[in-house]
Amino acid sequence: MRIFVTGTAGFVGFHLARLLLAEGHDVAGYDGMTDYYDVRLKERRHAMLRQSPGFSATEAMLEDAAALNAAVAGFEPDVIVHLAAQAGVRYSLENPRAYIDSNVVGTLNVMEAARAVGVKHLLMASTSSVYGAGEEMPFDERQKADTQLTIYAATKKANEAMGHAWAHIHALPVTMFRFFTVYGPWGRPDMALFKFTKGILERTPIDIYNHGEMWRDFTYVDDLVRGIRLLIDAVPGGPETAVEGDSLSPAAPFRVVNIGNSEKVRLMDFIDAIEQEIGRKAIRNMMPMQLGDVPATWADASLLQNLTGYRPQTPFREGVRRFVEWYRDYYNI
Repeated sequence: MRIFVTGTAGFVGFHLARLLLAEGHDVAGYDGMTDYYDVRLKERRHAMLRQSPGFSATEAMLEDAAALNAAVAGFEPDVIVHLAAQAGVRYSLENPRAYIDSNVVGTLNVMEAARAVGVKHLLMASTSSVYGAGEEMPFDERQKADTQLTIYAATKKANEAMGHAWAHIHALPVTMFRFFTVYGPWGRPDMALFKFTKGILERTPIDIYNHGEMWRDFTYVDDLVRGIRLLIDAVPGGPETAVEGDSLSPAAPFRVVNIGNSEKVRLMDFIDAIEQEIGRKAIRNMMPMQLGDVPATWADASLLQNLTGYRPQTPFREGVRRFVEWYRDYYNI
């Protein structure tokens, strides 16, 4: 297949592109290389991908419709996987406009480019944050999700609504996948595991919100991208494509799918695992709950399994071990 992936210099996009290339697919990447975090990490990821003859990349912003259209039209993909976005729940409190520009305007540009070349399947990233203040767990794709608590989450919910409308208007199959706290090697420096590992190694305090009374469905990045890869082949269509527990729309070839480990892990247990792997205790700075945050996330991944036969399963302690190994190697610690 020829697969166009946005965000290939990013954490998830890099891992997905690497998996697709290993399977022998041709991959065209697209990334804005913004300075939200250390661009050198993004450059290193792209440099690794460029070692494969099946990979090419365009470095431009999603908001640049002309550049995006030219890249997509020139590659003529069978499938587009849209991962690029302005990420970060907390940063959206400081700079909400960046999220509208990238996540709403940029996503519209991706959808228009997909329609113009007539791809067979458009897959786009959403987030567990769309469940917002919902308290019924584990989160199921068929639950109502109208209580987003940050602009980041609101833009992702908007993407889901936009994707449904696009699927209906243009009969373009669209799958939205909701991530649950992804972690692993080559992760983003603004993510908890990265910050905790850095702080423990450097003997600086780590901020622990809600005094540690938080739970997350930690999903290892290799499991996540395997789920995305399998969903590429699970193209939504009419009723004949439905499976048990499906979120398939009755009005469009559109569905939403959770990709999570289906395990609610206490934050303090996650920190304990990092401490054990490093061999040193953290200096813990207990903090109140941060605005826009939620105490818990927990995925029901039954739909993913029913569609693909696959369910993420890496134990969080094993995933932490792999990350700490990567971190020590990358930073020569």
